[in-house]
Amino acid sequence: MKRRDFLKSMTALAAGGAVSAPAVFSPARAQGRQETLLIVSESGPNNLDIHGIGTNVPGYEVSWNCYDRLISHEMKTLPNGTQYYDRDKFKLELADDMNIGDMSVTFKLKKNATFQDGKPVTAKDVKWSLDRAVTVGGFPTFQMGAGSLTKPEQFVVLDDNTIRVDFLTKDRLTIPDLAVIVPCVVNSELVKSKVTDKDPWGLEYTKLNTAGSGAYRVTTWNAGSEVILERFDNWKGGPLPKMRRIIWRMVPSAGNRRALLERGDADISYDLPNKDFVELRDAGKLNIVSTPYSNGIQYIGMNVKTPPFDNLKVRQAIAYAIPYQKIMDAALFGLAKPLYGAPADAKTEPVWPEAHKYNTDLAKAKQLLAEAGYPEGFETTLSFDLGFAGVNEPICVLTQESLAQIGIKTTINKIPGATWRTELNKKVMPLYTNVFSGWLDYPEYFFIWCYHGKNSIFNTMSYQSPEMDKLIDGAGAAASVGDKATYDKDVDGFVDLAFADIPRIPLYQPYVNVAMQKNISGYQYWFHRRLDYRALAKG
Repeated sequence: MKRRDFLKSMTALAAGGAVSAPAVFSPARAQGRQETLLIVSESGPNNLDIHGIGTNVPGYEVSWNCYDRLISHEMKTLPNGTQYYDRDKFKLELADDMNIGDMSVTFKLKKNATFQDGKPVTAKDVKWSLDRAVTVGGFPTFQMGAGSLTKPEQFVVLDDNTIRVDFLTKDRLTIPDLAVIVPCVVNSELVKSKVTDKDPWGLEYTKLNTAGSGAYRVTTWNAGSEVILERFDNWKGGPLPKMRRIIWRMVPSAGNRRALLERGDADISYDLPNKDFVELRDAGKLNIVSTPYSNGIQYIGMNVKTPPFDNLKVRQAIAYAIPYQKIMDAALFGLAKPLYGAPADAKTEPVWPEAHKYNTDLAKAKQLLAEAGYPEGFETTLSFDLGFAGVNEPICVLTQESLAQIGIKTTINKIPGATWRTELNKKVMPLYTNVFSGWLDYPEYFFIWCYHGKNSIFNTMSYQSPEMDKLIDGAGAAASVGDKATYDKDVDGFVDLAFADIPRIPLYQPYVNVAMQKNISGYQYWFHRRLDYRALAKG
């Protein structure tokens, strides 16, 4: 990405909003730049619809900003000044009123809310959207199920402006689950006009087009290159955003992203190498915000149905061979919380993430490998998401070097970001690194996704344990009735079991690092770790 190309794009976009071509330094041109936010990142969305098949993490950012949900979270301020979503406090978004009963919750909609084509938002749109989420399959349907939202019959239209959500059971995750990205409200009349027999939910249309009532709409999307979003000036879900236009550019080279920031040509970037973040922080010319992932870890995963990773001693050997401190120093430059090397007598706490007791011990790793029947080691592949290569690649290179010392030869497999989620969910990778962050910040929620044996799409290790399932389910049930003693016992139990069976090896709790120009304000940390354009402003 060349600087002159960036400036050329900015000039054209600023001028596009003017009636006549202004002079280079005219107030109209300055105002256009002032209301335009330039974001650069390593990778971009592969789908504009959170309900789509294999929608990647950048796709979440589009959905969050272009669609409304019934409710959202309030914000709180951390000691370092960062605005952070409040897990336990909710605010109305598309809803104008929320009445929680014993076994249902009723929402009144904002009467003046419209979709971006001008059509009023009705309770029928909400029901169709929630029906879609629980029916379409894959990640969206599992996400809804995590909050016991599984059947279209749970969503009842009372009148054009009122919808009731019935509870199948008492579940403390139900209300929070209505505030995540998946239960977004879609323009049902528009999307239903695009359906086919093979595509009853209109996924092909919404993959390429936004159809929401949210604060922004996508006007241009060149996959792998650029996304341009324009503000929806009739948005009713909150205060009208300050930024009229968002230009989101995919710039694969980290060096180019950093240069664009340092020259002032870009406003925000959030996936630079940690070394760059540390240097930019120390230079003091940009604002650098670092926030630990809520309920999240970076890990090494092993498919326990694929030999030799079906052998516990092999998995333990890998856990002792990981070069944890080298990864912290060389890949992360300290911008993460270690999740390894806990003292041998450390007591498990009912929290997550939590450090395990493995540390780098190559002699122990070799011994375990020999006991497993692989004294000479073996060959395998080590896969990672190329869309986040800045962190994933050095992790894999350092791990490859360390495993070679105990006889395990690995071939690094670089999977394009656009297809990573699809490949990961096939559950065929024998060895891989990935990051997972649970949207609802509860230990049992993370374990539902990552360790439960029943249809969990992010249990990519193919791990099956009836004992684990019982502990996860027990913790959820105990939490929903306020039984803290049972809850703590079950959480301790499933954390201990995860470390004993070690199908995945936690490395560290990552930080979300964001670099911004000094005149950018309004950054908020959200559970999905993506940017919320609605609060951002230029000073």
